[in-house]
Amino acid sequence: MDWLNYHHLHYFWVIAREGSIKQACEVLSLSQPALSAQLATLENAIGEKLFSRIGRKLVLTDIGQEAYRYAEEIFTLGQELTNTLKGRQSSQPVRLVVGIAEVVPKMVAYKLLKAAFKEFEHIKIICWEGRLERLLGELALHTLDIVLTDSPVPATVSIKAHSHLLGETGVTIFGTEPLARQYRRRFPQSLDGARFLLPTNNSVLRRGLDEWFRKNEINPLIVGEFEDGATMKAFGQEGHGLFPGSAVVAKEISRQYQVRTVGHIAGLTERFYGITVDRRIKHPAVLAISTSAKESVFS
Repeated sequence: MDWLNYHHLHYFWVIAREGSIKQACEVLSLSQPALSAQLATLENAIGEKLFSRIGRKLVLTDIGQEAYRYAEEIFTLGQELTNTLKGRQSSQPVRLVVGIAEVVPKMVAYKLLKAAFKEFEHIKIICWEGRLERLLGELALHTLDIVLTDSPVPATVSIKAHSHLLGETGVTIFGTEPLARQYRRRFPQSLDGARFLLPTNNSVLRRGLDEWFRKNEINPLIVGEFEDGATMKAFGQEGHGLFPGSAVVAKEISRQYQVRTVGHIAGLTERFYGITVDRRIKHPAVLAISTSAKESVFS
């Protein structure tokens, strides 16, 4: 079995945290040649470079970023263990690492996560954002505590994970004040031929909207498709077209983007899930998020 030298790992962790070997030397009370030699020994043992140099700056490589995440967890837990054994209450905050699928509206994600801030006086939330498949891969490696998304775990993904329904909300159509006045009349039939800004078809919301348009014989003029909901709303704010949003954050959308409600889409809902590796939610901050979602956010 290959054993990792944790002294070398600790030196690497301090270098990454401080941003330079010079700064790390001051923290560790070591000379630069000695610390550079310890880092080189660790890189040789791993067989990978942990830093690349850009000008005078040290930048973590992809392997270095992964090693740093593990080192952060190892030495944080080590400090907590020391405090516990010495009978002191840990000063470390609750740590929650969240993956947010790109299809989840930022306002909905915040509404869900703020429950953790209310529940714990000391908490550190780290948010990753990206495609669901990549986030689920990180979840399987236990890098993430939870993934927020708009669908259960896809059948095509071969990882052991569990989908927890956090809640559901209706869908609202928004537009600038002139557009809202125009299209409120005879809504939803008035939407036929209207200029629309929509999510790309990799989102559950877009597929639901396409089906709703088809059933109601409405043919929107799609002038923009967006993976990022904030960009879509920014275009909507400038009057380039109508756009959909989650009813649960309708007030926030109207206020932030200075738009008005055109109407609510009858029979169409958005669902939001928290995906974890555990069948039963164990992480206290994740449990707070799940409880708040059911009792207040989507109630």
